[in-house]
Amino acid sequence: MKNDSKYWIVTDLDGTLMDENYDISPAKKTLNILSEMAIPVIPCTSKTASEVRYFRDENGLSDPFIVENGAAIYGTYLNNYSEWELILGKSYKELRTILMNISREIGYHLIPLNDLNKAQIFELTGLSDEGIIRALDRQWSVPFLNPPDEIFEKVKIICQTYKVHIFKGNRMSHLLSSESHKGQAVNKLKFHLQNQDVKIVALGDSQNDLPLLEYADISIVVPGKNGPNKYLQNGIDNGSFRLANAPHAEGWSNSVIEVINSFIDL
Repeated sequence: MKNDSKYWIVTDLDGTLMDENYDISPAKKTLNILSEMAIPVIPCTSKTASEVRYFRDENGLSDPFIVENGAAIYGTYLNNYSEWELILGKSYKELRTILMNISREIGYHLIPLNDLNKAQIFELTGLSDEGIIRALDRQWSVPFLNPPDEIFEKVKIICQTYKVHIFKGNRMSHLLSSESHKGQAVNKLKFHLQNQDVKIVALGDSQNDLPLLEYADISIVVPGKNGPNKYLQNGIDNGSFRLANAPHAEGWSNSVIEVINSFIDL
């Protein structure tokens, strides 16, 4: 990846570039166009590094990637293809202990993804056996089953005491250090690559993408089949965020092409 790129496409994966079946086929042509134009595509996701490495290999991506909701950043050195790592958050072990403490305080058992058996994880995610192994390779965040909204709000308040925060995704919530989120990770990557002037085009679909969308220069909400996530509606209403015209990869592709065309016209 060239450090002097003028634009980065920074994108969530689940629910944004991928649909619920992990299909990105409507966006593949656009990904090829971005590659030909040397515009980096940087995954910024709740997925683990193991999952994103596999995704990049499957789809011919080679740019840096942000994992576990902004808790860590990875990339490869051009000269020897070894991997570098930037850590923003607390370890899984620390966060796991905090989640259990919060559970006791609110009197509600918050169930980590890693505590489920393989059949339960498959029912929740639809992942293959190999996919489940990659998804459970957590280092810097703790995903857990979405609690009811009223419990979620209680947890958010208690999180301040522990210097952590939670984000609610479509399939599960995620606990991570308050020092790490997707927007902060993109900012750290800009400084690491010494490209502070790069313009960020961000795409996301759920609450955990809010810090990314708020940080970006151009922010695009990709809706689900039933419309945009309620946590992102305010940004759409006030004009801070654009709304893609279709769900998942189709909307992602249409929006990215529209933005690319605006670059060419500049």
